[in-house]
Amino acid sequence: MKIIRVFFSAALLASLISGPVLAAGDPEAGKAKSLACGGCHGMDGNSAVADFPKLAGQNERYLVKQIKDIKGDESGPRRSVPVMTAMVANLSDQDIADIAAYYASQSPTLGATDPDLLVPGEKLYRAGDLEDGIAACTACHSPRGKGNGPAGFPSLSGQHPKYVAAQLKAFRSGARNNDGDSRMMRDVAARLTDADIEALSSYVSGLH
Repeated sequence: MKIIRVFFSAALLASLISGPVLAAGDPEAGKAKSLACGGCHGMDGNSAVADFPKLAGQNERYLVKQIKDIKGDESGPRRSVPVMTAMVANLSDQDIADIAAYYASQSPTLGATDPDLLVPGEKLYRAGDLEDGIAACTACHSPRGKGNGPAGFPSLSGQHPKYVAAQLKAFRSGARNNDGDSRMMRDVAARLTDADIEALSSYVSGLH
């Protein structure tokens, strides 16, 4: 119970603290600047390949943070995505804001939940697992999987199950650690089994 309370408190705090003001993004400018991104993510942000995330409809704050984390600073990247390194290296803050605004303005394609994984996936997503100290995903990602834009929590609705599973496993192993000092995702993912991850990844793909 203590673990879940701490997670919810951290989520609430993040939603109340706006952080640095983001540069205002221009979707039209972002459309032109995102042409090179289309090869992997789709021209409208709906990637056809499950290894690459859908960006359409993703909230701007989350997209800006991820691009900046991948780009990094003089100390290096805060999120390692080698295939993206060269793509983001020369982007200015305004470029990043514009690209994020463009993708956020697009409509994501719908995914589907495997019927065999619906019950366990829904249970974990909506109620968590008290016995194992797993908080409900709805606390940050909303009941419909749309995330929390002001807090920078990503939308999961319609996302490729393969991509979601890969990110959960990366958080679980610590290979991905850009969830901040709160360690919210790492702490939750550490308690997920492979079966849990498969069920959750399938379930969120069908949320809309």
